[in-house]
Amino acid sequence: MPATLRDVARLAGVSPSTVSRALSLPDMVGETTRARVKIAVEQLHYQPNRAARGLITGRTGNVGLVIPDLANPFFASVAKGVQARARRDDVAVFVADTDEEPAVEAGLFRALAKQVDGLILCSPRSSAEELAAIAEDTNVVLINRGVPGLTGVIFDDEDAMRQAMAHLAALGHRRVAWVGGPEASWSSQHREAGLRVAAESRGVELVTVGSFAPTYEGGVAAADQAVATEATAVVAYNDLVAIGLLTRLHARGISVPDDLSVIGVDDIEMSRMAIPSLSTIRMPKQRSGQIAVEILLDLIAMPEMLPPIGRQSVLAGELIVRNSTGPAPSTRA
Repeated sequence: MPATLRDVARLAGVSPSTVSRALSLPDMVGETTRARVKIAVEQLHYQPNRAARGLITGRTGNVGLVIPDLANPFFASVAKGVQARARRDDVAVFVADTDEEPAVEAGLFRALAKQVDGLILCSPRSSAEELAAIAEDTNVVLINRGVPGLTGVIFDDEDAMRQAMAHLAALGHRRVAWVGGPEASWSSQHREAGLRVAAESRGVELVTVGSFAPTYEGGVAAADQAVATEATAVVAYNDLVAIGLLTRLHARGISVPDDLSVIGVDDIEMSRMAIPSLSTIRMPKQRSGQIAVEILLDLIAMPEMLPPIGRQSVLAGELIVRNSTGPAPSTRA
């Protein structure tokens, strides 16, 4: 059974209230008494009650993490990074899933803000104005979303798309299709823009297929339209969409990469298990969660010591070449 405050008081030979003051307001307790309490705490491995500590410090010791879809391995990896880093500072993480529904985000933000010391919002779909309003009520750090004036961790989507296009162009592809994610997705917008710039710089024609759910089913739905573009390669919004594409292409008898190359983004575990294994851009998912926690804890503990609000930590991706990309059909002979 865990030690209690009374157990510490009994061993130290002081009252429970003295133990409480020694732990929360040490300057109000004599040095000898503090030393006795410290020894008792160490011997009993005493851990102060989180709720009681919150009454004293005005902090809950909790942070909130809001993500669009826990079933998406990308967000699950970010959550693992958040939890691993928070655990090091004995901070609990409350996780909420919006099911990719922008309409429910604001309600979740408001509800969580009352129970935590700050929020980490991963790939939020809300408007910049709505996010700024939340940041007025509590400490906020964004992941995979850039909003002027708000602090966050973003991925270098433009460079990621440059790597993808450079790879495809080197394989002789001159007509490439882009299968985008949700229209409200900040990362989808930036990836498409980066891909377009990269395509123009290499003399490649880019064809936009449309916006689809960032899921396996979204990729299946997009496949026929991608084929209709007569592109020789497809860049998908994320790996789940790319794997859905692979499944539908196989069902139609279209060989990947002989007839059509496919490349995704994220490098989730399933990408290497796909048939064929998926070429992709590896994003530092867990690292983004760890950095977000570090920034948030700084905001909570020492807001006056931080650089000006609005700083962005930018993480680079890495091209991972597997079996789903190959020479363009027109160059193979």
